[in-house]
Amino acid sequence: MIVLGQVGLGYWGPNLLRNFQALPGARVKTLCDLNAEALARVGERYPELLRTTEYADLLRDPEIGAVVVSSSATTHYRLARAALEAGKHVFVEKPIALCEDEAETLIRLALERNLVLMVGHLLLYHPAVARLKELLDGGQLGDVYYLYSERRNLGKVRHDENAMWSLAPHDIAVALHLLGEMPAAVSAHGQAYLQPGIEDTVFLTLRFADGRLAHSHVSWLDPHKVRRLTVVGSRQMAVFDDVEPSEKLRIYDKGVDRTPEYDSYGDALTLRFGDIYVPHLEMQEPLRLECQHFVDCVAHGRRPLSDGWNGLAVLRVLECLQRSLDSEGSLVRL
Repeated sequence: MIVLGQVGLGYWGPNLLRNFQALPGARVKTLCDLNAEALARVGERYPELLRTTEYADLLRDPEIGAVVVSSSATTHYRLARAALEAGKHVFVEKPIALCEDEAETLIRLALERNLVLMVGHLLLYHPAVARLKELLDGGQLGDVYYLYSERRNLGKVRHDENAMWSLAPHDIAVALHLLGEMPAAVSAHGQAYLQPGIEDTVFLTLRFADGRLAHSHVSWLDPHKVRRLTVVGSRQMAVFDDVEPSEKLRIYDKGVDRTPEYDSYGDALTLRFGDIYVPHLEMQEPLRLECQHFVDCVAHGRRPLSDGWNGLAVLRVLECLQRSLDSEGSLVRL
């Protein structure tokens, strides 16, 4: 049984709490938040849990073996570092930190103390993404040409980070996971329509050394709720639509075939329109799978899929994208 403490009970924290508390191999003991009202709200649902506004209470408790950090992004590094230095395993929401040096410090601390450090890159645990990764690795889609994602909504507007830092880590993590390498260069364009200096709409592009592209549009200011990823391959194409209630992944047997021998340039390329295939997925809540993965890694000393190195890779891309955003979309090489 892994005993957990959790710090941060705002927007996303209660979802993590619900899932960790429901796992058979874990037990949440103590909750921490500076906001007494947030603590009280959660306490009404979980009256058996201890509550405190002092983070040190979690760190001093010898029974607590792991800490869940689900506070604001600006506090991730400080709280995660304190937990690692106290000998606790750490699950920290994305982003792992706000600069590379901080992320590297967390990785070093975890390695030195033989502790699990895991970052909340939720979509890596989605059954549809897992199946899509299998299809790509198995060559069913052929060579990947490009992929693009849309993560937009008339949704929660943050004041301490722009839409890219809030939403794009999901899409960046998935792009790196599916394509299996870091981009060679990135660029980003955005605008701050609601709050000066805080972009609520951003278009970003990752360029890979072999010519592949990954593009993403993230926004808090859009009339449609869209959570969609499209992958275009040389043999087939795939669409992962997380807003769809059931058929979340579709495979399109569509493409452009090259004719080896042809009489004219127009005959060289042939459009192919085939069937649409909907793979069967054993759907489980991705957040439950993510939380279970962390508990299993702590219990068995395994390396998480979204470990500190994975968090650092996403952070490096984000930092370069921010440099591009600040320079009106200039290309930034990694």
